[in-house]
Amino acid sequence: MMALATDFGIKEALKQLGVKDINNGTSTGNNSFSNGDFIESYSPVDGQLIGKVKTTTAADFEKVMETATAAFKTWRTKPAPLRGEVVRQFGDKLREKKEALGKLVSYEMGKSYQEGLGEVQEMIDICDFAVGLSRQLHGFTMHSERPGHRMYEQYHPLGVVGIISAFNFPVAVWAWNTALAWICGDVCVWKPSEKAPLCGIACQNIAAEVFKANDLPEGICNLINGDYKVGEMMTKDKRIPLISATGSTRMGKIVAQEVAGRLGRSLLELGGNNAIIITPDADIKMTVIGAVFGAVGTCGQRCTSTRRLIIHESVYDKVVNAVADAYGQLRIGNPLDENNHVGPLIDKDAVKMYQHALKKVVEEGGKIVVEGGVLSGDGYESGCYVKPAIAEGEPQFEIIQHETFAPVLYLLKYSGGVENGIAIQNEVAQGLSSAIMTNNLREAEKFLSQAGSDCGIANVNIGTSGAEIGGAFGGEKETGGGRESGSDAWKVYMRRQTNTINYTESLPLAQGIKFDL
Repeated sequence: MMALATDFGIKEALKQLGVKDINNGTSTGNNSFSNGDFIESYSPVDGQLIGKVKTTTAADFEKVMETATAAFKTWRTKPAPLRGEVVRQFGDKLREKKEALGKLVSYEMGKSYQEGLGEVQEMIDICDFAVGLSRQLHGFTMHSERPGHRMYEQYHPLGVVGIISAFNFPVAVWAWNTALAWICGDVCVWKPSEKAPLCGIACQNIAAEVFKANDLPEGICNLINGDYKVGEMMTKDKRIPLISATGSTRMGKIVAQEVAGRLGRSLLELGGNNAIIITPDADIKMTVIGAVFGAVGTCGQRCTSTRRLIIHESVYDKVVNAVADAYGQLRIGNPLDENNHVGPLIDKDAVKMYQHALKKVVEEGGKIVVEGGVLSGDGYESGCYVKPAIAEGEPQFEIIQHETFAPVLYLLKYSGGVENGIAIQNEVAQGLSSAIMTNNLREAEKFLSQAGSDCGIANVNIGTSGAEIGGAFGGEKETGGGRESGSDAWKVYMRRQTNTINYTESLPLAQGIKFDL
């Protein structure tokens, strides 16, 4: 392990999580093995090497699948409340290691320590939610048209669930899927982002400890590591009936086509291009808080980050000035220092994307309102720190129609009724999160109506960013249509079966058909 430039307890956190200098990136429970090349994990915080991880080869993957398939045969027979008890224990282990895991998330990914802790709390919350669901995997009973018959529907486990997660939420999104899949009786194979592999190893270590303590077979929780080629092994494998993938729309289209080609299922959580509509009746103070955190939280690297402010012309100048003033108060630096608001982008490729967006909006005729730029010097040695920027533009600008995974906020003006603001919001191809700031009940209800927001998430007087466990998370259009972490999302991880029982001594056919022998 290389010396960390600014420790903030990182060394101790890595020790508590069992993350060592060189880690095997393939694991089935406590059995870790890898035969591939090394990938290195560098922190965007200070540019230091955190550790090396061996990638998963085709032979490694085959071993994982054999172990997972065998484990499923045992795990699916356990009563759902017993599976829920194991998930409860996993949640308790996360409580014990919350500080350590939150620090690793912050250091490897670059989000603030408070956001890292919040991400681990989401894992704990989904475990609590799943434990309750383990006693509520309800079927449905209906009346048969045939006398002496009973009909009902029930749900059974799918099998092996493949999970492909993104770097921006390196642990929470995995837990959203895994906790529900486990209580449904499924086993999981997880490929974390190659940009945050150590977070994956830490989670695997915690889960393995719980399964071992319960004398359960290896293979209920499995980890594989590597780039898109490792992901392709999952998407092409017929033994994995469901692939849950989080990432860009481009990636999601590739996954969807591959999985559909073998008639598998895919649960997709893809890009967002989220907007806040600000009406003349908006509370400006609330608006500023929601807009600024939504735009700069996680350095603009949330799928729910606020990309666009759609502001009514009557309050445009007032809102712009207030938001720009707030940007002037932002502190950018080491995310483990809780005095800072904004940490780094994930890597230098993300920095280039950020720079391209600012250049492109000007080329299309836009205007920079709050200057951006790459920070350098003491504390910014990694080259991944940038200034959150604000630009004015028009809805039809190409760059504004696309998601830029960086802290670039676009200002758009609308006139007339709220319908015009909603129309601008809905013009983009993505449909994840949306919000309106208004104290006008009619405007709020129009925004939430059938003719309102076309997004999977629509909020009133809160921002676009974030999600609460219990409500189904996901979006429409090029966001992929998936739903995770709440409501009846558990049904995605199960197969549905209709049953008919005849308790008579004759065999009447449906629709009154006669077939006498």
